[in-house]
Amino acid sequence: MKIKDYQVLVLGTPWRNLTYIIIELEDGTFGYGEARMLGKTQTLVTYFADVRRHIVGHDVHDIEALYRRFTLLDYACPGEVVMTGLAMVEMACWDCIGKLANRPVYQLIGGKVRDKVPAYANGWYTGDRTPESFAACAKKVQAKGYRGLKFDPFGSGDFELTREEFNKSIAIIEAVHAAVGDTMGLHIEMHGRFAPHQAIQIAKAIEHIQPVWIEEPCRPTDLGAITKVAQHTSLPIATGERLYNSHQFRDLFPLRCVDIVQPDLTQCGGLLETKKIAATAETYNLMVAPHNVGGIISTVAMLHLMVTLRNGKILEHFNDFSDEFVKKAGSPYPEVIDGYFQLPTGPGWGVTLDLDFIRRHPPQTANGVILDPGLNMFANTAWNKRSQHLNK
Repeated sequence: MKIKDYQVLVLGTPWRNLTYIIIELEDGTFGYGEARMLGKTQTLVTYFADVRRHIVGHDVHDIEALYRRFTLLDYACPGEVVMTGLAMVEMACWDCIGKLANRPVYQLIGGKVRDKVPAYANGWYTGDRTPESFAACAKKVQAKGYRGLKFDPFGSGDFELTREEFNKSIAIIEAVHAAVGDTMGLHIEMHGRFAPHQAIQIAKAIEHIQPVWIEEPCRPTDLGAITKVAQHTSLPIATGERLYNSHQFRDLFPLRCVDIVQPDLTQCGGLLETKKIAATAETYNLMVAPHNVGGIISTVAMLHLMVTLRNGKILEHFNDFSDEFVKKAGSPYPEVIDGYFQLPTGPGWGVTLDLDFIRRHPPQTANGVILDPGLNMFANTAWNKRSQHLNK
């Protein structure tokens, strides 16, 4: 069954744009893909006009050939934009394949090893950057049934913190821990901010709290720096959201410097490529916790992946606390209940997009170019608020 046509839509929020592709097959079947492209939404949308030849007229089942067209036949080395565009088309293809087979996608990629997937919350700390505010917000996460939460308390830190900022950041972590107790898993996000010596100092200061992991302690492509941190802490280290292809993970795994890998299905080539990365991670006894900052399609796609992974750990979720309205972009939304996502049902992804809703919430533009508000987290000390006041 060949792809007949496609369209691209963008849903705007105060700090992230969610880009959707809708492909149509010859028989009228539709499939959905989605991604959050940070800072380059216009580039991504324009890219889809460039690669029409790689999409229309090709058999929707030929996933490996799709990957080859995007990554090899254009000759240049694919980066973030190419791998995200590929992932979105590939996701939409899998949605169609499942619908044509009248099966949920997870049944077509190995079947399930679990019926539900544990979730942790992100995007919940949108108040002032104080220990008291973070603690109060954390209690709301716990009250909603989550068993884990992630946060970056480090302001606009870069390479190292002043002593005042170091103490404030540690105080925030300790306040959150005191507020939610030992039964709530804390995931400490560092966003690749630090030089190794600073990351090591932070890790030592919070080892007594035993967080689930510290994430991206150093720049994500500096594997030597991450290795140095690993040699000086007992805390698990997670990374991978800014690695965009299997070759980058191939270089990471043998160093044994991380414990959890976080591929983003929407940015590293799609479902099948991420499944391959996860399978390789398992041969190194690494667990997988996919990065997920997207909406309904990104979330359900990662759930279909996660239920098939023997080494799957936990899945990230923003949309209960940040830009909650994006949950209305499709249905049924995969809600977190008592700390878990439930297994998706129905053919394909098992959800339907509301295209009119997406059209009613366009991104900001200037002179015909889509704007990306972003977070500017290395300069804006209040980035954690994610401009949520604009949603009210």
